[in-house]
Amino acid sequence: MESQTSSSSQRELINWCKGESLDLKHALLLHGVPEGVSREDIEETAGTIKALGKVKVRGKMFHPQQQSVMVLCECREEIDPSKIPPEIMPLSEGSGWKTVYYTEPQFDNFEEKLLTFLQSEGRTLEDIQGLCSPTKEGNSNPEDIIRAVGDVISRTNKQHDSHPYRRLRTFSGVSPTPTGEETLDNWLEQATLLVEEGECSDKEKRRRILESLKGPAFEIIQAVRLTQPDASPREYIKAIESIFGTVESPEELYLSFRALHQQPGERLSEFLRRVEKSLVKVVQGGGLPVSAANLRSFRAAS
Repeated sequence: MESQTSSSSQRELINWCKGESLDLKHALLLHGVPEGVSREDIEETAGTIKALGKVKVRGKMFHPQQQSVMVLCECREEIDPSKIPPEIMPLSEGSGWKTVYYTEPQFDNFEEKLLTFLQSEGRTLEDIQGLCSPTKEGNSNPEDIIRAVGDVISRTNKQHDSHPYRRLRTFSGVSPTPTGEETLDNWLEQATLLVEEGECSDKEKRRRILESLKGPAFEIIQAVRLTQPDASPREYIKAIESIFGTVESPEELYLSFRALHQQPGERLSEFLRRVEKSLVKVVQGGGLPVSAANLRSFRAAS
């Protein structure tokens, strides 16, 4: 899918606006809209971005390569790129709609492009500085920079190969937990593991978290994205936990921990894992001092 700044997307937007006599500064092009979505639903979804003001659909066109519909919208307010997310999540769930808006032509900037590339790979300039051979003047020559960037790409690809994609199980926040979905505790554990140990970029972590959500949980993160476009993956998790987590007193947490026992057929390793998770919740909730945690855990396990 093309980004909002790609030359072909910009040409589509400019040409369409000329045909509709629409001011480019008030135009928004949506990619990836499924066939059959009504004008009202499109306008309501785009209207969730308050910076756009009232939104009106000016035209729709089928995109054969993407097998979806492009929609040209007119916005009451002038487009402010800093307030427009790269994609809009439809109110009726489903994949996001890519946003395209007009940007002034800019001269090529190698440093900016390099920084953008490194950021998308979860890297910084420091990762390639040590790989470059300084010249007598103390600067790295272009050949060294290109070689260093290639080395970063190679290392990144190897890391991705050694850490295969692990899809998060679905979580909706519906109670009781529907068949095929994860409970809140299990989903939080998986998502936290992804954020803390995943080798992919924050952008990829946000995408994986978002694709695992549906229903009420999906709507919560959609609201977070609209109000905090730069929210981190950890903030996504905190939002889910704060809304769907059960508020228990320290005494209730401690009693739940004391009531744990190994289930018939449950492996010892699985039981110890439940004990550890429960113990962490007790300590975090103030139901047990940290100094007593290890002793209590041992007694529960035995």
